[in-house]
Amino acid sequence: MLSRTAASLYWLGRYTERADFIARLVEATVRLDALSARPAGEDAWESALIVTYNEEAFAETGEDLNQQNVSRFLTMDTAHPGSIMECLRMARNNARAVRTALTREAWTAINRAWLEFQKIDNPGGTSATLNLVETVKAEMRGFEGAIHRMMKNEATWFIRLGGAIERADNTARLIDVKYHLLLPEGEKVGGVVDRDQWTTILQTVSAVTAYRWLYREGLKPGSVIELLMTRPELPRSLAACVDETVDVLAMLGKRTGLQGEADRMARARLARMNKTRGDEVIVSGLHEYLQAFIRENAMLDAAIARQFRFV
Repeated sequence: MLSRTAASLYWLGRYTERADFIARLVEATVRLDALSARPAGEDAWESALIVTYNEEAFAETGEDLNQQNVSRFLTMDTAHPGSIMECLRMARNNARAVRTALTREAWTAINRAWLEFQKIDNPGGTSATLNLVETVKAEMRGFEGAIHRMMKNEATWFIRLGGAIERADNTARLIDVKYHLLLPEGEKVGGVVDRDQWTTILQTVSAVTAYRWLYREGLKPGSVIELLMTRPELPRSLAACVDETVDVLAMLGKRTGLQGEADRMARARLARMNKTRGDEVIVSGLHEYLQAFIRENAMLDAAIARQFRFV
């Protein structure tokens, strides 16, 4: 496989995962802001911008921090790379570059999602925004299902690898922002706003039902952190992403003969993750742990690019 083809497949996996994550985050934030016992307002939307690395880009617009402006910025805005629209555009461009490596169903899901956005100028109010992000989620589920039904070869594995790296970054940022920044000043830990925000985190990673299955004692921040960090049963947990990265790199190495720095980094990260305990990390410094994880994930991304000669 040509290195540029591998790079396009890898980034196709990253951009589709990113589009799905932003859609889930917008949906969960809309519900937190509009449907919770005490709407979180600006704090909820600021946190959504921070999680997606978009707080500085939004500040440059000079717009007020509210649902209408931020939801449009995160869904439709083409002036910055962190919107769903731009993620879908980049995913579609990468998919076109490797069209012959994809099935019709995989291409259709990406293309249809992008075309859907071309019909809309503004996400509108609460109901319209929820309908828009549900469309994105549905098409990304269709794309993911199509990938699982594709032939198990380098094309599938590079897409999965990109998705796992992106998913790890998203989940780590989500936990870090909530734990370190989200609770408004004056609100108590364990209060209504705190509970609603942790529920929002679970909704963003589709883990509400999983949490209820695994934890019987009710909603507790420590248990949510453990679930999202160390429970491999949850596909979007850090542990699951770390494990999948090692597995996919091993399959790619066996098929392509390209093994090296990325494999070593991924295996070392998995060994550390297997020894990680959520309660111990909280005591020793969760923010510092997650920041180190995010940096290491970025280094692994760069190592993957070098190993498979993306650049």
